Amino acid sequence: MSKSLIIVESPAKARTLQKYLGKAFEVKASVGHIRDLPVRSLGVDVEHDFAPQYETIRGKGKIINELKAAAKKADAIYLAPDPDREGEAIAYHIAEILRTSKKPMHRALFHELTKKAILAAIDKASNINLHLFEAQQARRILDRLVGYQISPLLWDKVRRGLSAGRVQSVAVRMICEREEAIASFTPEEYWSITLRLAGTNPPPFIAQLDRIDDAKAVVADEQTARQITAELQEATFRVENLEKKKKKRNPSPPFITSSMQIEANRKLRFSAKKTMTLAQRLYEGIELGSEGPTGLITYMRTDSTRINDEALEEARNHIGKHYGAEFLPATPNLYKSSKAAQGAHEAIRPTDVSRTPESLAPFLDKDMLALYTLVWKRFVASQMTPAVYDQTTILIDAGRYRFKAVGSIMRFLGFMTLYVEAEEEATDTGATKEDEVILPDLVKGDPLKRLETFPKQHFTQPPPRYTEATLVKALEENGVGRPSTYASIISTIQEKEYVSLNQRKFEPTDLGKLVNQLLVEHFPSVMDVEFTASMEEKLDQVEEGTTDWLAILKDFYEPFRSTLEQAKKEMKSVKRTAVPTDIPCPSCHGTMVIKWGRMGEFLACANYPDCKHTQDFRKEEDGTIVPVAKEEPEESNEKCEKCGRPMVFRHGRYGRFLACSGYPECKHIKAQTTGVKCPEEGCNGELVQKVSKRGKTFFSCNRYPKCSFATWDKPVAKPCPLCGAPFLVEKQTKKEGVRLRCPEKSCRYAENIEEPAP
Repeated sequence: MSKSLIIVESPAKARTLQKYLGKAFEVKASVGHIRDLPVRSLGVDVEHDFAPQYETIRGKGKIINELKAAAKKADAIYLAPDPDREGEAIAYHIAEILRTSKKPMHRALFHELTKKAILAAIDKASNINLHLFEAQQARRILDRLVGYQISPLLWDKVRRGLSAGRVQSVAVRMICEREEAIASFTPEEYWSITLRLAGTNPPPFIAQLDRIDDAKAVVADEQTARQITAELQEATFRVENLEKKKKKRNPSPPFITSSMQIEANRKLRFSAKKTMTLAQRLYEGIELGSEGPTGLITYMRTDSTRINDEALEEARNHIGKHYGAEFLPATPNLYKSSKAAQGAHEAIRPTDVSRTPESLAPFLDKDMLALYTLVWKRFVASQMTPAVYDQTTILIDAGRYRFKAVGSIMRFLGFMTLYVEAEEEATDTGATKEDEVILPDLVKGDPLKRLETFPKQHFTQPPPRYTEATLVKALEENGVGRPSTYASIISTIQEKEYVSLNQRKFEPTDLGKLVNQLLVEHFPSVMDVEFTASMEEKLDQVEEGTTDWLAILKDFYEPFRSTLEQAKKEMKSVKRTAVPTDIPCPSCHGTMVIKWGRMGEFLACANYPDCKHTQDFRKEEDGTIVPVAKEEPEESNEKCEKCGRPMVFRHGRYGRFLACSGYPECKHIKAQTTGVKCPEEGCNGELVQKVSKRGKTFFSCNRYPKCSFATWDKPVAKPCPLCGAPFLVEKQTKKEGVRLRCPEKSCRYAENIEEPAP
């Protein structure tokens, strides 16, 4: 009996399809791309219309032979890699190697892996979308032209192993420029004036100074704040105006790729890469006991908020049945997608709303269940009624001063009974959240009594460092990359050690700052955010069939080639540069110079190689170079598990660690214990100090990989006296220095660190 052959890119996806399609189809996996540009050469013939020189990826020969053998036996071939540019490229290259089979070939697009959707996709199968393939090919060639020609320049001028990327380097620039803005920021002082007032009816309430002499209130310094506070001692207070409004808060649209990455980072602390890995598995299929592999969410690379009618009806039926008619709007909620969104795609949603997170808990691990729960709740909530609340605004007359109090009372939770979108991290503005204020029943003209006055000093804050969530948002807003590329961009710039994550915020490394400086100086167009965004738009036009891919490459390459040749001549060689200092070498009569190494700048003797003395240094705010002395190792009471010699405490570039005294013969390093038990439920491990591959100190469970708990904050074996949390953590801020705080977000307990007795 003849069969049709379906080729997908993932073995997991193949298993799910085979379950639904049975013996009428044979399903094979290509395991990703089978052909690509060569690894060790440019692979693009720039003199002959940028012809790509594709070759079989190493290790894929066996898979190709299996696909050819299966194609010979099939009566028809369905190419079904993922429904996006990369998937189209995989399909195109598979079609190329199977063309000799002379079997009819069709392109099938699986946006969700349910039996009904799979059969419909096969029924609607068409031809390979050449415009989509050309958009992917143009992007691949552009990235190759930039990366494979700038990277060798960095090897020559800075160090081997560095890389530049058409999009990743722009992301590094954004992080570097944010760091520069923070460094150059000058805080400005301002004060808030808050009153605690009482009316004829309880409770007392809080009001903020809003206007002075009919102008917006600006209190610049303590003297002005004290003057206002003194005048308020003699003032009389009355309700000038009172306004009550009924307001609505609408639900957020269902997830697209970027919003899922942002929300998973804020709510679940997942990296973009982890989010996409988990989402891929949920899309391709999870074993559900006797049901076998089952696709649980729709395709996770999308910028469309569209939902098909059947899924909308399922969601509405679920809401009506489980929440009640008051939570179900009269008509479905529809959301606008971006102009660039692909119409064929849907938003990210569960394939079957009846599969609640609770019902899937036995089949999903902790992280996968957490992401599925987020997707499920966001989708269902998107089809629920708005939240309704009463907002009351009270304007208070106090002579030349006017105060304002705003409070909200929730009347109907609506969608918020199921899901509330996470907020960005708040900054200190001196304001109080509306939903935290309870106002008394007052009427216009009511006299008020001042109970207390609270003048408080504040300082304007610099722009915050990017988190993964805010970086994804910034990339999206600036048009840098596309949703499907954000995770790889963020992973790459960390792997290349251009940026590091410190307390969930990105900081550029010294290497990142240096490379960014060189690239911005010598490749201003390539590193320009607007130029990069315009290139993304042109690639979208190639996909739409309105722009020729070859024209884009020609327009880009001639100016780029000229810039590249100029950079080869003019870019300074950092690794051959030695900046002189007046610091004497402690080992000889020479002086120290600043050189660049793998871990950044360091001091080295100018008499090298006769004198090989090196040491670290730090820069003061005024630029003064201060050498950092190498400390002698401290004795410990422990023995090396590897060789039996004493373990000692050493001080490295990234802090104190426990190492064998027999170094370099024995390189054993032991994690330092903290005495704090792992907080994960059911885990009996202990938190130990470790150093990441990028040199940052962190603390994780000693039962890794069985337990993956980790934190950047140093845990201290002291229970929280307020909420009973088993330990506190060290937190450092510029304003307060290092303090002990409770790790529970809902608890605000903090205390100063006790100084050791003299």
